[in-house]
Amino acid sequence: MQLEDVQRVAVLGAGNMGHGIAEVAALAGYDVALRDIEEEFVQDGYDQIEWSLGKLAEKDRIGEEEADAALDRVETFVDLGDSLADADVVVEVVPEKMAIKKDVYDEVVEYAPEEAVFVTNTSSLSITELSEVTDRPERFCGMHFFNPPVRMDLVEVISGKHTSEDTLELIEGLAESMGKTPVRVRKDSPGFIVNRILVPLMNEAAWIVESGDATMEAVDSTTKFDMGLPMGSFELADQVGIDVGYHVLEYMHEVLGEAYRPCPLLVEKVEAEELGKKTGKGFYDYENGDGAQIPSDAIDADVRRRLLAVMANEVAGLVGNDVADAPAIDRAVMLGAGFPDGPAKLADGEGLDTLVETLDALAEETGEARYEATDHLREAAEAGGFHGGGDGAEGDAEDDTDFEVLNVEVDERVGHVEIDRPHRMNTISGEVLDELADAIDRLDADDEVRAILLSGAGDRAFSAGADVQSMAAGGAEPIGAVELSRQGQQTFGKLEDSDKPVVAAIDGYCLGGGMELATAADMRIASERSELGQPEHNLGLLPGWGGTQRLARIVGEGRAKEIIFTAERYDAETLADYGFLNDVVPGDELDERARELAESLAAGPPIAQKYTKRAMHAGRTDGEAGLEVEAMGFGHVMNTDDLMEGVTAFMGDGEPEFEGK
Repeated sequence: MQLEDVQRVAVLGAGNMGHGIAEVAALAGYDVALRDIEEEFVQDGYDQIEWSLGKLAEKDRIGEEEADAALDRVETFVDLGDSLADADVVVEVVPEKMAIKKDVYDEVVEYAPEEAVFVTNTSSLSITELSEVTDRPERFCGMHFFNPPVRMDLVEVISGKHTSEDTLELIEGLAESMGKTPVRVRKDSPGFIVNRILVPLMNEAAWIVESGDATMEAVDSTTKFDMGLPMGSFELADQVGIDVGYHVLEYMHEVLGEAYRPCPLLVEKVEAEELGKKTGKGFYDYENGDGAQIPSDAIDADVRRRLLAVMANEVAGLVGNDVADAPAIDRAVMLGAGFPDGPAKLADGEGLDTLVETLDALAEETGEARYEATDHLREAAEAGGFHGGGDGAEGDAEDDTDFEVLNVEVDERVGHVEIDRPHRMNTISGEVLDELADAIDRLDADDEVRAILLSGAGDRAFSAGADVQSMAAGGAEPIGAVELSRQGQQTFGKLEDSDKPVVAAIDGYCLGGGMELATAADMRIASERSELGQPEHNLGLLPGWGGTQRLARIVGEGRAKEIIFTAERYDAETLADYGFLNDVVPGDELDERARELAESLAAGPPIAQKYTKRAMHAGRTDGEAGLEVEAMGFGHVMNTDDLMEGVTAFMGDGEPEFEGK
């Protein structure tokens, strides 16, 4: 079966994950059969899809017609045979129990079309074992969506022992058609990638507290404000449900051995039914307390090394067993768990030699199997890291191999810089600032580049602002904050001062530091669904990357004060009226229109463009200086080949081809 042959997707299970997957499939244009064992369950799932589509339309993420069309594609069933009729792909999303899933497949094989492909949405169970109860193990694989499926980009596509390459390619294509990022899990291994990293990390956090080596507050402070993870380890366990992680850990313990024995602290919580937010109490109290109140000043360097060492060992186990390579692991955990950097990169940054020493010391001290460093971790340490040693080769503007958080490419004389952190809403971290400064320098120095286009990866945000969490992890001392402000000012200043025209293509959220970045562009074009604003005052902050200066020059001081002081979010049409945006277009036209604008600017006379920008900028603070630069520029272009080209083309009613000479 080819991807173009897939017309109908059957989703078995209408719970949170099931109705979410059904919605994603319907939005992608597939007919969907949503089935559950009782009419009440399937109707609840359908109602949730209707509510979610309404919210997406309300927020202009999709049009009302698109929402109605997606809902019309969803048909509900209780009868299993009816739900499977004409299904091309069957997605099973029943409770995470091997026996229940096997019972479902015993029935499914009776009714499913012979050519249908089976996929299971499981977070840890064996794909191979499940496939072997069907009549088509070669057309069976895992398709692990993350919660909520409508928002989360990652889909782990997991191979069982018998899964064919054609099946994996089909399901990867299906995930991409749904707007998701598939990451291949090459072998059937408990926890796959993301849970194989997160669950042992949660277990080790519990062991640290159980052993009395650190407090829960110190562990969560370290993970959140030092390692820069989205939540503290215990906070995350409460959010997901302590029982969820515990049951995955139980399965790992059963299959992989003693190294994955659950910590007694987790067992106590599960037995007491204190499972986190959903029960009102877990590691933190959500009924009588304020939930997770994590101190930012309880960071413990020993805790950091211990957690990173355990995490590095899991990465090494996955790589060494050919489950996935380091880049795939990093990509999966960043997309699926919201890490600012992947676990392999975090471990490399700490130094694998140091982490091996940490594990060896813990193994000698405790005798515990979970601290036995894998052979591959030792080999990776000798090789200089999971991603290899050395500084890498020098690259040119068209080579983005040495950029980690940006995509940089040159095409048709346009240098395109895309912030590539969709899992973090393209928020701006110190690393983004470093790479952006480097990218601007390269593009400015490349004579083949005539214009610069800025955008953000994904369809949710151009940039939702500064990555406050990672910056908090770096400390909040006043001197450090001043330096951070200056770094952003200087980086965005490079963009503003570039001699080349700069276009910002804004889709989705453009807030705080993201809006400050957009102010450094010469022209801004946004999708109709975009939301823009400077919310710093809501946090007790102020724009620190040039926003107090550039915004007033663009929209006037009165409007700038309104935008900053109110800290409100504005729709694109309003900010176009204010003069901040040059154009507002439908979301599905943004990429094309922004590219057309950038290419038209790239076709312009580069020498005249350079002096025009310089004259305008010089005149901001000194009108006489601006006029002087204008006069000098005017005189300079009089002696250029571009002028002759332009005049000749004008006289001949043709299109000039400026070469910057």
